[in-house]
Formats: sequence, C-alpha cells, structure tokens
Amino acid sequence: MQNVRLFLVLALGFLLLLLWNAWQQDYGQRPVAVEDTAQQEPAAPAPAATPDSDSSPTVPGAIPGSGTAAATTVRVVTDLLDLDISTQGGDIVRAQLPTHAQSNDDDTPYTLLARQPGLYYIVQSALQADNAQAPGLDAVYTAEAESYSLQPEQNTLVVPLVWEAEGVRVTKRYFFERDSYVVRVEHEVQNTGSAAWRGFQFAQLRRTAPQERGGFLLGAQSYTGGVLHTPDDRYNKIDFDDMAKGTLQQDAEAGWIAMLQHYFLTAWVPPEQGVHRFFARAVDGQYILGMSSPWRTAEPGSTVSYDARLYLGPKEQDRLAAVATDLELTVDYGMLSFIAKPLFWLLDKIHDFIGNWGWSIVILTLLIKLVFFKLSETSYRSMARMRKMQPKMQQLKERFGDDRQKLNQALMELYKKEKINPLGGCLPILIQIPVFIALYWMLLESVELRHADFMLWINDLSSPDPFYVLPILMGLSMLLQQRLNPAPMDPVQQKIMTFLPIVFTAFFLLFPAGLVLYWVTNNVISIAQQWVITRRIEAGEE
Repeated sequence: MQNVRLFLVLALGFLLLLLWNAWQQDYGQRPVAVEDTAQQEPAAPAPAATPDSDSSPTVPGAIPGSGTAAATTVRVVTDLLDLDISTQGGDIVRAQLPTHAQSNDDDTPYTLLARQPGLYYIVQSALQADNAQAPGLDAVYTAEAESYSLQPEQNTLVVPLVWEAEGVRVTKRYFFERDSYVVRVEHEVQNTGSAAWRGFQFAQLRRTAPQERGGFLLGAQSYTGGVLHTPDDRYNKIDFDDMAKGTLQQDAEAGWIAMLQHYFLTAWVPPEQGVHRFFARAVDGQYILGMSSPWRTAEPGSTVSYDARLYLGPKEQDRLAAVATDLELTVDYGMLSFIAKPLFWLLDKIHDFIGNWGWSIVILTLLIKLVFFKLSETSYRSMARMRKMQPKMQQLKERFGDDRQKLNQALMELYKKEKINPLGGCLPILIQIPVFIALYWMLLESVELRHADFMLWINDLSSPDPFYVLPILMGLSMLLQQRLNPAPMDPVQQKIMTFLPIVFTAFFLLFPAGLVLYWVTNNVISIAQQWVITRRIEAGEE
C-alpha cells in the first residue's frame, strides 16, 4: 500500500511538472509592441483553374492589377473593437480589444491582429470573377472618411469602401453593432456593363506562426492554430503543419473556420445557405485558412451581394454559442472536457450569484468535496485505522526484520483482522487527479478568469500569486495532511514524502492563483474531515 501511495503522489508530482512547463510556455512569451509602419504583404499564389459552373469555386489567389492607387487605413472604433481597415483589399490589418488589457502590468488594449515584427496576422476578403474584373487582394478601394466611431446614440455603424472598374462597381461594407465582436462583411456588385458578371467571394485568416516558446519538457499547452467545423466534423484542428501541406479543400454547408490562440480567436462564418469551399495553405512563411462562396451572376443592370460574418474577440462561451453552431467548442478543455465543461458551467452560475470568481472557486471546491464526501470518508477512515495500527505494524517489522515476504504476509493478516483496506488511502489522490487536470484546463482556457480580481493582493486569478502566499499555504497544508496520515515504514519513503511538499510548493509558485486557491481550499476541507475521523477512531468511538 505504501508503494502504491508513493507512486500516486509521485505521478501527481510529474503531472504538476508537465502542467508547469505548459504554463511557462503559455505565459513565457511577452507580446511585441505594435508598430505603425505597414508591412508589405507577400504575393499570394496564382488563381486555380476555373471550376465547373455548378460547383463551388476553387481556392482563389490574388488578382493582379486590380488597383494602382496608394493604400491608406481607415480607423473604426466601437465599444468593443478598435480596428484599422486598409484600403488595399479592404483587409483588417489591426484589431485591438479595448475592454481587455494586454496584461496586468500593461493596461493598453489587447492586440489581436497586427502587422508587426514577429507577427503578421490579418483578415482578408475579396472577389474573383470569371472573365471579368473584380476587386482581388491587391485592389485599392476608396473610403468616404478616414475614421468612423460608434456614437453613444448609435447601435450600428456601417463603413463603406468602393471599388470601380469598367462595367462593374463594388461596394464593400463592414457592419458593426454595439456590444458585439461580430462584424458582418458584405460585397455588393453592381453590373454597369453590357455583359453578365459572374464571380464568387473568398475570405481568409492569414498569419505567421507564433514564436517558439521555451520549456524543458513537452507538456500540453493552449492550442494555437486553425479549426474547421462542418456538420460532419464538428471540431477538426488544422495546425500550421497541415496548412503548409495544403491538403485541405473541402465543400460543406453551414460550417465555419477559426484561428485560435490563448483566450482569443478570429473566425469566419458563412451564410447557412449554400455550399462553401474551405481551404488551407501556406505562402511565403504565412499560413492561410479560408473559405469561398458559390458562384453568383449579375446580369447587366442588376446587383448581386455576398455576405459573411467575422468574429474578432475573446473566447466567451455565451457569445460564441450565439454566433454559430458549436463555435463555443473553440474553448478547448482537452481530453477531460466532459469534466471541465460542467465545472465551468457550475462555476459560472455561482459567479452570477456572488459576483467574484475567487469565492466562486472556493464554493465550487466545497461542492466537489460534498459530491465525494462519502468516498473520502471511507478513505480517511481506512487511513485513520492504519495510523492507529502503526505500533503493531512497527512490531511486525522488528519481528521479521529483512524478510519482506513474511512481513508482507503478516501485514495482510493484520489488515484482514482489523478490516483495513490498504489501498483505501489512495482514493483521495486518484479522485483529485482528473478533477485537478480538468480545473487546470478550465482556468487556462476560460477568458472570463483572465485578470479576474479575488481580494487583497490577488488581482488576477489566471496569473501566479505575486507574493506566493497561496502556494506557501498549500505547502503547509500538505505537511499538516502528512501528519494525519500513517507514516511509511520504509525510511527512504519517509524522507521522500517529507520532501514532496517542498517540491509541490515550488511548482505551485508559478501556477495560476485560481488553481492554487482550489488546491488550498480542498486541502483545508480534507484536513478538517480527516482530523475529525482520525480523532474518533483513535478515541475508540468508531
């Protein structure tokens, strides 16, 4: 039993090592300051061959020669978004989130999209026509104003961009709404010529790969990369290696694509009607995840429109679920999502009632302990009985000396006689491991806890305790728990178990305060429950 218990504790320690490494990878890289200087976009690949008339279009590329005027940027500010739209291609080349700070030490708005050293991340949409002119990725639009702002009395804001060529006029409109991270993008094509105009819209997310993040072990980390959703495949990860291979070209109805990073994402959501083609590729060190619409035809003198929605913002599950089916799956809790999602749902409901994420974690821990109360009680009772039998076990050890076979036989007879389950004390550790992992991912992925205040000096539950008070309390609670547990008979194991609280404390120094708060609360409740049971058994009351 002692060996099993030691193995479980060491396994938990190794798990902490992996999670600590993942935490270092997620938080070790500081964002690079945004520069205002524009970066010239590398050329896109040439267009693919024209598809059959009834099929979804092939993966598009740039349309050379669509415009020659100098490009400028149009700034758009709403209550939740601060964007720059380039007149070249009508691309969104900068996006900041005013309600989300860059970090606790830097209250500038969080930068989601940018063209800067080390990061090229933009959102593009354009048209491609069949034997006709259309505004491609290098088209230069004309803007009515240099800046737009959502006024207090406004609930919607429209930003129009116009491109004209012989026989065609295209108006690209961005629609913004109050209290929304969703931007609707529309291409309106007016055929002013004498021949039919036929084309399609494509939209894509384009970025460089994130910089390498350090760590001396390979551990799980928050996923950065692409995701494709279709009715047949709800959550298909398309990482940067997959994009480089360029093997994705899939037709589907009612799907979406997204680029994920820690806490935030960008996503294109096409209309539910019509079959769209989804594609991925890499061009000159940049990775592209995109989609294209079905063909549409504008007869002479008529107008045709293309529409898509863009999400630029945090992984707030309620907002994501309202945008598109299964978009909330981008809050990726990993293999233990079936535990993490109910835990977050319950945590969110508690927060709605008390309004503080830290106290919500404390109450959630209490509820988890209540669920496992009887199981924990059985384990603690077994451990208390073993603690009571320590003198007899020590006598057996002195009696049989180094004859481990006879010693183990005598110990098993003693366990049977006293009705002790030698593995009963391991159950609390077994129970905590999956819950601990699920809570780790929940706290790591839930943007709601980013920069969430608790009390006193803890003003960010997603970051380590700045004064290490919680990790030290956690270490002290582990030492106290060891005093209540039966000591290992092997002197080497005794030394290892004594040293483990110091190791665990070192790991928890760098873990998010919310996770350490859960662990401290869990330990305090466990100590109280175990102390009562041990006291009763040693007093002969049970």
